Amino acid sequence: MNPLNYTVTDRFLRYVKIDTQSDPNSTTIPSTLKQKDLGELLVKELHEIGIKNAQLDEWGYVYAELPSNSPKNVPVICFCSHIDTSPDCSGKNVKPVIHKKYKGNNLKLPGNTSLIIRKKEHDDLKNQLGNDIITSDGTTLLGADNKAGLAEIMDAVFILVQHPEIKHGTIKILFTPDEEIGRGVDKVDMKKLGAVYGYTIDGESRGTLEDETFSADAAVLTVHGVSTHPGFGKGKLVSAIKILSQIISALPKDKLSPETTEDREGFIHPMEITGNIEKAVAKFIIRDFTVNGLKKHEKFLKELSAKILKKYPTAKFTLEINEQYRNMKEILAKNQKVVLYALEAIKRAGMKPKCRSIRGGTDGSRLSFMGLPCPNLFAGEHAFHSLQEWVSVQDMEKAVDVIINLCQVWEEKS
Repeated sequence: MNPLNYTVTDRFLRYVKIDTQSDPNSTTIPSTLKQKDLGELLVKELHEIGIKNAQLDEWGYVYAELPSNSPKNVPVICFCSHIDTSPDCSGKNVKPVIHKKYKGNNLKLPGNTSLIIRKKEHDDLKNQLGNDIITSDGTTLLGADNKAGLAEIMDAVFILVQHPEIKHGTIKILFTPDEEIGRGVDKVDMKKLGAVYGYTIDGESRGTLEDETFSADAAVLTVHGVSTHPGFGKGKLVSAIKILSQIISALPKDKLSPETTEDREGFIHPMEITGNIEKAVAKFIIRDFTVNGLKKHEKFLKELSAKILKKYPTAKFTLEINEQYRNMKEILAKNQKVVLYALEAIKRAGMKPKCRSIRGGTDGSRLSFMGLPCPNLFAGEHAFHSLQEWVSVQDMEKAVDVIINLCQVWEEKS
């Protein structure tokens, strides 16, 4: 086969300019209608590629299918990325900057001169010498999470259509809204999708495959105090705000928090506090690699709250726990070939595969438990959810290679 004519960079630069931030406070699906703007463009481009069945549904999901060109009975596989970007930083008016042939220096961002991507703080920069690195201008996030994955899947499909000599089974494409706010697969039509195995393209360093995620719960701690006129509050007023503040302050300072944990350590993380004298509410995310670990953290939070509330007999509290997602390892351990084939595809692209856990979750976490075993492949994304986000052109091209290789591996081994 002739050398590939990659379109991934042009696609990526086009996609990041479309604002697709999701909104955790919205009750609509998708949470922001602007996500459909990119969905419509993706469908248009798929039609132009030759995928005539591509469609955007009412919920903001893009579905498409590349038919098999193999005489074999090859399992249907799906490639998935998400359309939305994080609510943590602005995604409006993104101005991508290409830093050509990186020389190992710190990267200055022209729109925000006080912001510097320092090589000592971004370990993977040492692997980018000579590569072309894309950042924003420093006033917004870049959107590599997950528009790099979108561009890589789109380019791989384009190449497969252009090169019919590459044999593959039926390939399904799924682009989801609202992944960043934990709703990415809420409205996925699994029957319409019709895949047996899947891969999210939403990971970090080139050559990595993530086959394990956190298990995750959300917790809402509500404290009910006693309100009265503060001028006559002695012996009567019980401030829910102050009680909740004591609970937050009593959380461990040297463990059980994102800022003090790493590797396989879990945490209890307060994300939002609202309230007044009578009622104060704190929203938490609770993370661990095992369900037993989750339950242990939740028990700790409940017992800590009860201990502090003992000092306030007229006050009360409730702790509501809601499941978010579970560790995909539970499913992938029973479906090892979906992982092994990915590792083979990475090797064929000239890289040493690195299988690792992720201290987070992906759409693949929930898809795995919905019947679609779905590990997470690298997309080249770095410094997620921040103004320092970056990706390299060469890493994106390697991700395209891996997607194409995966299609071939599944066909060959069928």
